Amino acid sequence: MNTADLNAYICDLPKAELHLHIEGTLEPELIFKLAARNHIAMPYASVEALRAAYAFTDLQSFLDLYYAGASVLITEQDFYDMTMAYLQRARADGVLHAEIMFDPQTHTARGVAIETVFAGIVRALRDARATTGISSYLLMSFLRHLSEQDAFDTLAAALPLRAQYADVWIGIGLDSAELGNPPGKFARIFARCKELGFRLVAHAGEEGPAAYVRDALEVLHVERIDHGVRSEDDPALMQRLIRDQVPLTVCPLSNLKLCVVEALSQHNLARLLRQGAMITINSDDPAYFGGYVGQNYLAVAQALDLNKRELTTLARNSLLASFLPADTKQRLLDSQDL
Repeated sequence: MNTADLNAYICDLPKAELHLHIEGTLEPELIFKLAARNHIAMPYASVEALRAAYAFTDLQSFLDLYYAGASVLITEQDFYDMTMAYLQRARADGVLHAEIMFDPQTHTARGVAIETVFAGIVRALRDARATTGISSYLLMSFLRHLSEQDAFDTLAAALPLRAQYADVWIGIGLDSAELGNPPGKFARIFARCKELGFRLVAHAGEEGPAAYVRDALEVLHVERIDHGVRSEDDPALMQRLIRDQVPLTVCPLSNLKLCVVEALSQHNLARLLRQGAMITINSDDPAYFGGYVGQNYLAVAQALDLNKRELTTLARNSLLASFLPADTKQRLLDSQDL
């Protein structure tokens, strides 16, 4: 199948995106637009100069630029514009449902009210649902390089908004730098969030070891693992992931850009999928890593020689691994003949 036909096939596959950081969808053009709107001086002369800076050597070098880019987000309209731009791209890629992570601590540390962050993102989610039919949930993520007390403070600030946004804010995540920040550092806050009825996910096994995946499951009691590509280093853990069908939200182009793999042809995604693991494909921070979800499907299909049946399985997995109600999942699967 030629590239154009393969891309059309992938875009026609109904799918969910489950690992997406909304701040990571800020394209350089939008960064410059928001900087001008908010009278923020950028340390880059042009859009091209900023894009040229996207040469990351590891997760931390990416995070430094990621947080700098987020500095242009000031008003509710900024958060709305960013979120709507992503949703339009996702819908064009065949995404029926998106579960979107956001990092309020990135913004409150700059003096942006958490109410502003929620208001802009949620307004875009609701507007897109009404106009395009794409459904969405919001996962508030804690930054693991900060303290657990900071996470508790963030939760306390956000909880008064829960009833207002109950239709979309359903989960809690954990992201940012893994190294030196094991899952156990956040055991108490995740226990509290579980008591409150939130769905739980956490990044583990990207730059951190397979042991972090195990700890995310056993200490944080998460339902999904974001990344998880290093799980293969622990055969017993892999057997558990396959047996229990624990979803792994894999982000291939992110793994390539951050040097988790040297080439997509070396990625273990296909091997894990063929062993029966619940693998899903996602874009992570697509503005920085060179591709939205459709481009991630296309890149691995070509690099790993995935066939149509395997691509369909990946799309089906994404819907099954979502936090949508069981009857909604089944309706989507039946209606789309997956």
